[in-house]
Amino acid sequence: MQPTSKFYMSPTTKPKLPCTYLRPSNQSSKRLSMLALLATAIVSPLYAQAALPEAIQEALSRADLTATDISIVITPVGDKNASRLPSPIKVIDSSVNDDSEPKLVNQTKLASTPSETNSISQKTTQKKNNNVKNDTSQQITLTTIEKRTIKKHEQKLHAYTDDPYTYQSLESIPTVLSDTASSKSINNANSNEDANANDIDNANVATPTIKISFSSLLSHQPDIARTPASTMKLVPSFIALDTLGANFVWHTRVYHTGIIIGDRLLGDLIIQGSGDPKMTHERLQQLLYKVQASGIRHINGDIIIDSGVFENVGKDPAAFDNAPLRPYNASPDGFLVNFSTIGIQSYPLANGQAQLTYKPQLANYQMPNTINTRSASCGQASYSLAPQWQPQQLALNANLPDSCGEHAFYVAYPNAKDFAARVIAAKWQELGNTLSGKVITQETPYEALKNTKPTRGLAALPMSPLPLVSYPSLNLTQQIYDINHFSNNVMTEQVALSIGAYDKAKTTEAHIATVETFSTNSDKANHDETINNKIINSKTSSLYQFGKPNTTGYPAALQTMNQWWQANLSTPPPYLTNGSGLCRDCTITAANLSELLTYAYNHPSFDAYVSSLGIAGVSGTIAAHSERLPESAAIGRAWIKTGTLNNVTSMAGYVKGTSGQDYVVVGLINTEQALNAYTARTVLDTMLDWTAQH
Repeated sequence: MQPTSKFYMSPTTKPKLPCTYLRPSNQSSKRLSMLALLATAIVSPLYAQAALPEAIQEALSRADLTATDISIVITPVGDKNASRLPSPIKVIDSSVNDDSEPKLVNQTKLASTPSETNSISQKTTQKKNNNVKNDTSQQITLTTIEKRTIKKHEQKLHAYTDDPYTYQSLESIPTVLSDTASSKSINNANSNEDANANDIDNANVATPTIKISFSSLLSHQPDIARTPASTMKLVPSFIALDTLGANFVWHTRVYHTGIIIGDRLLGDLIIQGSGDPKMTHERLQQLLYKVQASGIRHINGDIIIDSGVFENVGKDPAAFDNAPLRPYNASPDGFLVNFSTIGIQSYPLANGQAQLTYKPQLANYQMPNTINTRSASCGQASYSLAPQWQPQQLALNANLPDSCGEHAFYVAYPNAKDFAARVIAAKWQELGNTLSGKVITQETPYEALKNTKPTRGLAALPMSPLPLVSYPSLNLTQQIYDINHFSNNVMTEQVALSIGAYDKAKTTEAHIATVETFSTNSDKANHDETINNKIINSKTSSLYQFGKPNTTGYPAALQTMNQWWQANLSTPPPYLTNGSGLCRDCTITAANLSELLTYAYNHPSFDAYVSSLGIAGVSGTIAAHSERLPESAAIGRAWIKTGTLNNVTSMAGYVKGTSGQDYVVVGLINTEQALNAYTARTVLDTMLDWTAQH
């Protein structure tokens, strides 16, 4: 694939600064009604100057940045009388006149159940927003929440763990919003997926009677290809919604060979990985419990994990930033378990030590139960524990700071396949079951492996594996919430690879190839049979192969996304080397992201997409927006994906202006100089604030 733009800026290039404010759209039809022209005039103020707004220029100066370092595109979308964005959230600061304790999820611990979350201090009211500039008299629904509730929730998260996003994603911790409020759009997305395509928009919003084509409110260097960091996640998460569907699920299937006598399997148990992005250790235990419930408690053979759905996708976890222990560097895998990450929980003891517990447990691997403490400030696991994965044990090379107290650390294991094998062995034993052989995991499909694997007794019967259990994942809507709200890298990679693995056209071709491989000669002679008959006939030849997704790797998955882009959008495709944005060589333009977000705005799965984004000043990776810019008009009115790398900061998403108009907003900052990410982020915060005032 080629870079996104021929105007790519090298470190020494100082390009011309194309920056324009909104101009009225050129309408090719003279039959455009006066009402449409009036609407365009209302939402399209004319600015003659070709410079960035003063507020953004000042923010750039404070961050020691120049206009050459930033690309911005802000574009109105939709009809202000039929917004597709969720209801805005009103964040109120009642601490000035009220000294009472804010109502929190729980006074002693973070919420872990929807019923606990419902105790959050918030209410939904029907009222006019009279405190914002340029507001209309239109009645809108506002969700109200206290600022101190948000602040205390964030403080508890950061006090409990140095990795709050991994914690919230792994443990499915609710955000500060109530379960009802946060799940509303997800439920809408699920119901929309089942609705007739022609009726989907009517099910959510009133169909606009006037279609208006908008020019950009602000466009500054839109075609400069830049490193996007995690805003790149917006690309595979939406393409997956479009191609797979909001209700798509991954099915992890379990097969067996040999025969079952009583509760004993005389053969192998085979787990066929599906690429499920969120097979947490709890969900893995549920899968194994279903195997046990099917009647198998003892296995005279091996447990074999077929992770061949993804091929050659492992990576060196230290390659990107020399931080191999951080969960964001975990490798994808066809059978990914718990993000290949272990949680280490510390509990202070009275004798200068702390107790340690681990989730999940690893079979045949030693991990210390206690650790000495020292007088120091608590920090990341690399500082507080200095863990080192050795062949047979976990070594902790530092005494735990006593200030950590009761704390959760998350440490990535270096090998996804070995991690999955050890967790399965431990879980199978925890359920009171036995295994005479080993847990073996590889990318080689079982049917190719069985000819080289030594067999014994009844396990050697020449029999195709028989289906036993099918375990569905969380649906795609739920998965992309974690991806975009908590910026989960390895989940994004799983989804990006799945776009290639579950591509419908390629899947059909794979089914036909399976038929040609496993059908009898008489079957092959009937070339005039329909594709459907061929697929059905393949069931009798190989139950293990039927329904199996395509084997894919990064080249095929990235090509599939590139082809989608060319088929649906008009800007040149971005240059992708992975799906998560954890890369220096991948590039995208502000025009790319703006076009994608605009396309998504009118899509049937938009509810699922926008609800996956963080809410400015409220939740997700944009929750600190209100701390950096306390008076921002965008607080509770912007749904944003953020991105941060050394010398890179970015934001992209949607803003509901105080006029009622919806906007797509994209800001990308790249610089070759040392970048203070916190200071630079306020430039993009200012961009959101400026947009929300319109």
